[in-house]
Amino acid sequence: MEADSLALAATAPPSHTGVILIPKIPHLEFCLACRELVPEFRDRKPNALVQVAVLDAHEQGIIAYACTEVVEGTRDPLFLTGVSLSPDWPVYEESLIKLSVYDVKDKSHQTSSFLGSASFSVADLLKSKDQQLSLSLRTADDSAAVGTVVVCRLKMGEIEDGEVDHIAADTHQKCTLVCESGTTNDKDNGPLMNAVFKNPVCKVYRFQTVDSKLMLVREQMAECTLSFSIPMQLLGLFIQEDSCRIQDLNDLGELSPHWDNLRRDVITRYSQLIKTYQDTLAELEKLTGPAFKPSCSKAQKYLEFIPINLHTQRMRVTCPRKTDSFYDVITVGAPAAHFQGFKNGGLQKLLSRYEAEKKSYSTAYQCIYYSPENTAKAREILSTVAQLQPLICGLADRLLLATQQRSSHTLRDALKSLAEKTEQFVHALKDELVKSALLALHAARPGYVSKSQMSSQPEAHSTPTQNQSQILNPNQTPEPDAVVCNNVAGSQSPPKRENPPPPKRQDIPHHKEYDEEEWDRVWANVAKSLNCVIAMVDRLQEQDNNKQESTPDQALADVITSHNPATDWRDQLSPLVVALKDCVSEVAERASKSMTFVLLQKASCSTPYGLQLQQRRDTVFSQALAALACGFVMRLYAGIEDKGFLRQLHSVGVVAQFESLLSTYSEEIGMLEDMEVGISDLQRVTFRITEAASDDPTNLQPTVTGRRDHYTVEVPLPLQAFQTLPDELRQGKLLQVIPVLFNVGINEQQTIAERFGDISLQERINQRNFDILEAYYKSLSTKVPLECLPCFQTQADVKELLETLGQNVVTKKRKNVEILWLAGAICRRLNGIRFTSCKSAKDRTSMSVTLEQCALLRDEHQLHKDYFVRALDCMRSSRLAQGEGAQWDDPEAGSVANHKPASRHFYPIALLLVSSHLLVVWLILSLVFLLAKYQ
Repeated sequence: MEADSLALAATAPPSHTGVILIPKIPHLEFCLACRELVPEFRDRKPNALVQVAVLDAHEQGIIAYACTEVVEGTRDPLFLTGVSLSPDWPVYEESLIKLSVYDVKDKSHQTSSFLGSASFSVADLLKSKDQQLSLSLRTADDSAAVGTVVVCRLKMGEIEDGEVDHIAADTHQKCTLVCESGTTNDKDNGPLMNAVFKNPVCKVYRFQTVDSKLMLVREQMAECTLSFSIPMQLLGLFIQEDSCRIQDLNDLGELSPHWDNLRRDVITRYSQLIKTYQDTLAELEKLTGPAFKPSCSKAQKYLEFIPINLHTQRMRVTCPRKTDSFYDVITVGAPAAHFQGFKNGGLQKLLSRYEAEKKSYSTAYQCIYYSPENTAKAREILSTVAQLQPLICGLADRLLLATQQRSSHTLRDALKSLAEKTEQFVHALKDELVKSALLALHAARPGYVSKSQMSSQPEAHSTPTQNQSQILNPNQTPEPDAVVCNNVAGSQSPPKRENPPPPKRQDIPHHKEYDEEEWDRVWANVAKSLNCVIAMVDRLQEQDNNKQESTPDQALADVITSHNPATDWRDQLSPLVVALKDCVSEVAERASKSMTFVLLQKASCSTPYGLQLQQRRDTVFSQALAALACGFVMRLYAGIEDKGFLRQLHSVGVVAQFESLLSTYSEEIGMLEDMEVGISDLQRVTFRITEAASDDPTNLQPTVTGRRDHYTVEVPLPLQAFQTLPDELRQGKLLQVIPVLFNVGINEQQTIAERFGDISLQERINQRNFDILEAYYKSLSTKVPLECLPCFQTQADVKELLETLGQNVVTKKRKNVEILWLAGAICRRLNGIRFTSCKSAKDRTSMSVTLEQCALLRDEHQLHKDYFVRALDCMRSSRLAQGEGAQWDDPEAGSVANHKPASRHFYPIALLLVSSHLLVVWLILSLVFLLAKYQ
């Protein structure tokens, strides 16, 4: 009897949306073996496979649960894959479990013949001697026995410190046990982990070491709630930031018709982008179900901000008399704009082309050209002003409140904080860009344009942009004399003891000649006002000290004749504080308008596809940040008790190493260009650890704040865990993550690229990121003791590994995977976060992860050499059964943008590898075809 399918995927347990369940001990775990199987034809040995089904005792229904791997060519197979019945399943003692054994004839065509089946109840296994059953396999008509199936209960976590007992009939089969589980009873699935990581799938293996001991290896893969929560938060921030940008543009005031038309055009395009993001966010909010995006959904527009196949992969190794070891890796599809496609390349190429053409756009649209450095600086100044202005006003109010307490220490602390933030504010605006942008903004006012048009000089017929160019070149204006802010920090005595009158506000003139020195005066008024406040505080404290040194009778007389001293202090200081706040507000308003005008130029020159590039960059960054946040949270949870790691975290940050397996051929070049920019943009992200409001899982979800120039991800921890952290982390210090990307293409398309294409993109990426990794290690070695780093059995020095990596980066070698091995080894030795990516995080990614895991077992845990290949096959076959790693059709074929095969140019070129003569024939035929086409 032919079976329609060889394997049934494990059915997921009932979902509990919004509810986090603490994992329980699995009800039952068992492994399987068969003896004396009778095949359909006596002259061949069967390729055995066991399919497991559970009978629901209450609903009388069959649940297809799991199946083993195929063990070929033996009548006595020992199956590596076992079964674990999770407590989430409706399994009771009276539940029946049916085992069906098949003889697989052809795996490629998924055909097999049924041999026999057996059934048992859970109670039978639990009450049996040694909790082991031997069941007779019967044919479908129950007419004959075709062998025996042995069911043995497993008690995971029990490692016997003894010799390995070989119980297999065939000598090449060792006693390797594998169990599959939805949950496990260990800290990998505690309440803290379950708040962020969902639907874990666990497989446990027992392998033999070189000293004939057993080690327990547990693989656990889980989904991450951050796959959707981080992109949704980012979309909300994008909408908020662009809405504020529209408001800032409207607040620029009256502009000449030319500039006003440009502003309206920019506002229209921003509004369209906001509408697109709002629609996408609305669609995402409707979604329920799995917390990941499968690769088959790449073509769905509303999912373009979601990373593809984002999963966590943890391997836990337990050996006798040794501490457990953990190896984590995050697998994710390449962060790229898959929905938008790669017909014109990726972000790196598109941005380079855009910057090269922006000058011509600025001429066509009569805009002022600002370099990318200036526009980035404008965003930074806007962010600094938005952050510091309310902070300074709050500190000023705090200073007034401190005067009521009449405490010199409190007053001095409040003044010190105010002086530090004001000094930071002043120095942030000490930039020639602000001054030049103010002049450009004045030239865009209607009064200025009218005056130019009334001029009788030949320049009167020039365009607004030409008029401004004669006044200002924003990239070449010389540096003016800086206004020195004396005594800003408040650590020196003030220059004067008098109370100078507060400076008056001055508006930007619209209809008169602009005084270029006016900004210098307004900017310097902030420092002068601060000096006045410092002088008054010193004077009040000096008066108070003199009163305390006077005689008691004189002090009593002063108390009788004077008013409330706290009120006097506040009355004397209040006008100066108000003046300081007014000056800060005026400077902030002028600076914000000038920087908004700079960004208006960039947005105006971005036509026709500037905002499309911004949307593409937002899409790629959203996917990259979701993956990074997932990796950071997992690494933090794993190292929450590691004092060395926590010290490294707040001292120099942690490295995040992205391993990419993309080829430099066809559309994957565009993916790699997108990924390069997305990973580089992660440098604008910092993390902060906060105390959670409660232990409720909803309060343990990370949150994102900030703007496009800088984001902060806040990771809440329960009170008990938060209190164990170092002071620096509990005080909210921002934590740096240093992202690095290394790429080596490994598929057949990379072979074509290396023979006939260009791999300079890959070489440049590897060289650039090697420099970043080397600089991080130098900083780490000077600030953190080497004792904080983890220990490995292979005593390879990180410095030596870096030198070897540097040599491999510059070496011309095809498919030099040594670069990836070295980068991964360095990352683990630096307490880093590991990521592995390919197009969809399936075939190439799973092959890479399993090979790395087996290599770690061999190098760090003395895996027996006879077990290396079997362990590798076992781990990879488990992924095939889960449907992660491979399907019968090529899962990575096809272009998302146009639904055409990605390798449509591969086969003609592949023929060229056969002979050089074919190359000539192909070129001649191509030329003939082109001539016939265009005649």
